[in-house]
Amino acid sequence: MLDISDNNNIKRKQQFDLDTIFISHHLTSFCCNISQSLTRVPLHIIFSTKNREPYFGDQSIRKNLHAYLAATTNHLGSPSISVGGVADHIHLVLRPWPTLSVATLVAKLKVNSNQAFKGNFPSQFSWQSGYAAFSVAESTLESVVEYVSNREEHHKRVTFQDEYRAIL
Repeated sequence: MLDISDNNNIKRKQQFDLDTIFISHHLTSFCCNISQSLTRVPLHIIFSTKNREPYFGDQSIRKNLHAYLAATTNHLGSPSISVGGVADHIHLVLRPWPTLSVATLVAKLKVNSNQAFKGNFPSQFSWQSGYAAFSVAESTLESVVEYVSNREEHHKRVTFQDEYRAIL
């Protein structure tokens, strides 16, 4: 006696195997024919001044620093979406260039801005060696941009250290 359900299962299995081979072939063809690296992973990057010194307490210097950092990220092929911060730390939201590591991007931002702004301060200005970088979901990008834009008001209520510990 022939069980029809077994025959249908065999047909479904054969069709599944054929679909898998078809999809696998086309994905391999697609992946192997991409001529450039493509990403869409917005990042929220935070770094602070050495010893948390409030070098950017002056609003005009801070505004110039934010503009400088935005221009530098754009020049590095990593378009800035938002730049903000307060006297002792910076927040950036950007889309990094696919072949540029986050560590290299942050290092270039720190070195270039350090050289550009060193003359504005009476003491030895520098950035801390570390940084934080978080991927941002497209669905939350707008709220993260708003968050970065409102740093001054926010840090009147919550310290950077407390907020940083909560994020981690």
